[in-house]
Amino acid sequence: MPYSGTRDTSEPMKDRKFGPKGARGGAKPFNRPGKSAGRPAWRDRDSHPDGPVILYGWHTVTMALVNPRRRIRKLTLTENAARRLADENIATRITPEIVRPQEIDRLLSPDAVHQGLLAEADPLPSPDIETLKQEGMVLVLDQITDPHNVGAILRSAAAFAVKAIVTTARHSPEATGVLAKAASGALELVPLITVQNLARALTALNERGFQTVGLDSEGSEDLSDVALREPLALVLGAEGKGLRQLTRETCSVVARLDMPGEIKSLNVSNAAVLSLYVGASRLGLMKQGATS
Repeated sequence: MPYSGTRDTSEPMKDRKFGPKGARGGAKPFNRPGKSAGRPAWRDRDSHPDGPVILYGWHTVTMALVNPRRRIRKLTLTENAARRLADENIATRITPEIVRPQEIDRLLSPDAVHQGLLAEADPLPSPDIETLKQEGMVLVLDQITDPHNVGAILRSAAAFAVKAIVTTARHSPEATGVLAKAASGALELVPLITVQNLARALTALNERGFQTVGLDSEGSEDLSDVALREPLALVLGAEGKGLRQLTRETCSVVARLDMPGEIKSLNVSNAAVLSLYVGASRLGLMKQGATS
């Protein structure tokens, strides 16, 4: 049983009208090509995807504009958005196309809140696990498919200074559109490491000295009672399914989140922020953030 009693049966949401190719954190385009011969099985090293990612909304686009690592290909703005960027001294970096709000509405799904900003950009590169510093916390996502949840987890990860998020090349949403909007700019702050085989990636983290702690309702002890240490990797599974068996077996510890109320389950993004708070508090990272 996972930490959430609610089964996630929804299909991953996509921007239905805007359909260019894109990539998840620079690691895999929408057309999902197969693995190349000779490529390590747990890592997708394709750093040259065919198409752009789609970014919309004030925080999402402005954070991309001020990120020197993000290459902006095209920028579409309303007059009001262009005026606000100028008022806040945010450089557009390229000459924007000024349009009416309805033009951006036409390109995105009906429920997309774009606030007059739409950008096409190159995906950010997906780092190697070997480049992770052996400090702080990372998050590992085991086939969490809903882009709203992953975006919210990214935002929380940025708030807790998470060093990276490790996710699978398959069964996870693209780092574009809905996910990027939900992340509210956090895509520019938290590196996404995309892997082909999560168990092997967890093994690599174990070998690099990370304490890998899986979150599951059938964990042997409450997370707050686990002797946590740096570097720490918190592993979260999908709602309804939780951690897969091999993922649980590869974690060094499997813990649960005990709560005093009548409802004992949490949405996965809420479980993420609670586990990050417990981890940051136990590791003394909250004090580091207050003094930095």
